[in-house]
Amino acid sequence: MTDMSLQKARIHAGVWEGTLTTSGTTAPELEVTYQDQALSEVDVAEIADQPGQFSVRIQIPSGLLCDGVQTFLICDKSSGDTLDSFVIVAGQPLASDIRAEMDLLRAELDLLKRSFRRHLRDGGGK
Repeated sequence: MTDMSLQKARIHAGVWEGTLTTSGTTAPELEVTYQDQALSEVDVAEIADQPGQFSVRIQIPSGLLCDGVQTFLICDKSSGDTLDSFVIVAGQPLASDIRAEMDLLRAELDLLKRSFRRHLRDGGGK
């Protein structure tokens, strides 16, 4: 088994792009799944003059995008190891979505920090 790491570059025009680094010299076979279904359009190509580095492009089918949170897993097909994942949130956010909860918690924490600093600045810490 070779060591692999996958670094996301961007999502552009419906294509997830990243760079795969591996100790091997041949392009590994990747599998991308969405709700236990394998996506067919996964391209792994060697990057010229960079041994062990491969460009990864994953076409995101527009038919899979709908309201809610869609999670895609990128795995090494031979070992089954998950290398990375990406999430697309579309439409109305879910009320129980953890991201919405995290944003709310961050906003509340910022409010508390401002109030605490104001309290200390006004001499309340004596």
